Amino acid sequence: MIPEQTRQIDVVTHEAAETRALGVALADAARPGDLISLIGDLGAGKTQFAKGFGAGLGIDDTIVSPSFVLMAEYRGRIPLFHVDLYRLADAADALAGGLVDERQVEGVTLVEWAERMADAMPEERLEVIIDGAGDDPRRISIRAGTAGYARYLELAASIGADEEAAG
Repeated sequence: MIPEQTRQIDVVTHEAAETRALGVALADAARPGDLISLIGDLGAGKTQFAKGFGAGLGIDDTIVSPSFVLMAEYRGRIPLFHVDLYRLADAADALAGGLVDERQVEGVTLVEWAERMADAMPEERLEVIIDGAGDDPRRISIRAGTAGYARYLELAASIGADEEAAG
């Protein structure tokens, strides 16, 4: 069990398959209504994480970044709403585009480029921040915005993560 004050776990992955495997593992903690923010530079591995998370939810469809359609919906153990804000300027564009709606309480919403909605994102969420590019290893910080998301940290800790208390 991780200490209650721990709100962040860091994981290092060395290839895309490991980033996908992390997504698969964390999907075990998924509950309807969860919101997961994916943050990282272009090519960092946000979509690789999303592919793994979808596989962990039992989704057989090929998950691709929905950059041009903005949101894709997949059916698995629970629905997955995969949102990509890359082409949007800010939260107002996302809200005007209908990317947040009442259906999402039925499943998990994964938001790539979530920093573009920073002011509109609720504190109650899981942040997955991916640092790295190209063939370099990725340092993936998994942050629980509230205690309700600590179940994800428990899973991350069980797969050999480095625990860090976020102050």
